[in-house]
Amino acid sequence: MQTVSLSLLNEHKTVEFGSLMSKLCTSLCLKLKRSLLVTLEGDLGAGKTTFSRGFIKACGFSDVVRSPTYTLVETYDFDLYSVYHFDLYRLLDPEELEYMGIRDYFSKTSVSLVEWPDKAEGMLPEPDIRIYFTYKADTRDIVIESELVEQSELDAVKAGL
Repeated sequence: MQTVSLSLLNEHKTVEFGSLMSKLCTSLCLKLKRSLLVTLEGDLGAGKTTFSRGFIKACGFSDVVRSPTYTLVETYDFDLYSVYHFDLYRLLDPEELEYMGIRDYFSKTSVSLVEWPDKAEGMLPEPDIRIYFTYKADTRDIVIESELVEQSELDAVKAGL
């Protein structure tokens, strides 16, 4: 398991982190020609949605990136892949995901960003990348774990901040 830890000093750095991870994840999903699952874990206000905004904007989306808190998922289609941003905070029962066709999202060349993955217990595939967000005073501490991504690629993300 490859791991990297880093601290982000402000919202701008969280958006920048999302942008760097976007480049890594989208190139990887295109190379592998499959879906990539990235779970975003942490308390409310820890930076998960801010990260997602930076990620989606870096893909070329120029409109407002909305939080899918009430819709559960927002879809962003690009020429060669899609990005699905899930926010499962308000999910009452993991079975709801089956009704919305959750498996279909993982059958395309895409990157799925899933906030609150613990709410979907038993319904999601094993994540390719796990990102843990911890809010501490003025910083956000981040831990990235992956068995798919090379350590040198994670180190490059850290160095880019």
